[in-house]
Amino acid sequence: MTKKATPSESTSRLRDAILETAGDMRRLEIMDEASHAKITLRQLEKDRAPAPITGEEIRDLREKARMSQAVFARYLNLTVGYVSQLERGAKRPSGPALVLLDLIRRKGIEAIF
Repeated sequence: MTKKATPSESTSRLRDAILETAGDMRRLEIMDEASHAKITLRQLEKDRAPAPITGEEIRDLREKARMSQAVFARYLNLTVGYVSQLERGAKRPSGPALVLLDLIRRKGIEAIF
């Protein structure tokens, strides 16, 4: 009896197959370089999970941007209370908030304007 693949294993195998097919299409010149680069870049970004960020780092990002908690929260579409909890370490950012904070950490606050 064969073991059934988990959803993440199935997704991983499918992703690998798609990337292999795209690579073959590029080598056979069925696909141009720009299209191939888009496929692989998108996949690399999906595979890269944002690194965790501490409350102190969040506060430093906000202060470096010279923003109050209220203004920072507004730009991130968060509540002031949530930003406060993040900065105190009472909560850890996840999902879209973590992605935005990671973007700001890597590229600066200007990246979200």
